[in-house]
Amino acid sequence: MSGDTIECFNCGHANPAWAQVCRNCGFAIHPEAAQAGGPPAIFPTDQASLISIGGTLGAIVLAIAVGLIFSGLIPPAPNVAAETPSPSPSPTPAASISIVPSASESAAPSVPSAAPLIGTVTFGTGINADTKEVSGATSDFSAGKAFAHSIKLTEPFAVNVIQEEVIKVTPDGTETIVQPKEGSDLRVGATSMIAGFRVRDAGNLIPSWGTGNFILRVYRGAELLAEGHFTLS
Repeated sequence: MSGDTIECFNCGHANPAWAQVCRNCGFAIHPEAAQAGGPPAIFPTDQASLISIGGTLGAIVLAIAVGLIFSGLIPPAPNVAAETPSPSPSPTPAASISIVPSASESAAPSVPSAAPLIGTVTFGTGINADTKEVSGATSDFSAGKAFAHSIKLTEPFAVNVIQEEVIKVTPDGTETIVQPKEGSDLRVGATSMIAGFRVRDAGNLIPSWGTGNFILRVYRGAELLAEGHFTLS
């Protein structure tokens, strides 16, 4: 205990000489306070001690408030897992489209054009008995007019019999067989490349075939050799 201060008997804190209780622990400092009758008060009641305790509590509250303020100003530690961007997959380049078909791909087969016929049919009014060539070339026939035709190939017939089929064609393009090839045989030379036939009067054909536009097709078995167009009126 000094002249201006007095040490607390409980904690040793130096208090002002006028202090009734320790400003650190609240213990009664002056013996007379203990002898004043009754047990010492838990809390000091003198004005100076109350002011001192109030100041201490105010300092504590202020320190807590300042700590809260500064804790709000300091940003929280960043969430590394949340802020670290996950690697995005690199875009896969679009597959280029090749206009050249691969070896495993087969292009659509082209439809072959009809093979050219190996023979021709020529019409006329007469026929040479030796060469089988027609004379008086025409494709229009009527009653009283002779009807002749010649079949010429680019190779030998290779058979002794060929077949002739006659088809009538209506204005709308409909085809009707008026003479089937079965039973209409024409004898030819197997080594020959030309043959012919003549009817004295085309009028004899009209009762069976009628009048109009016709197609004469020549076959060697199932093979179409030649065809020609003519009219009957």
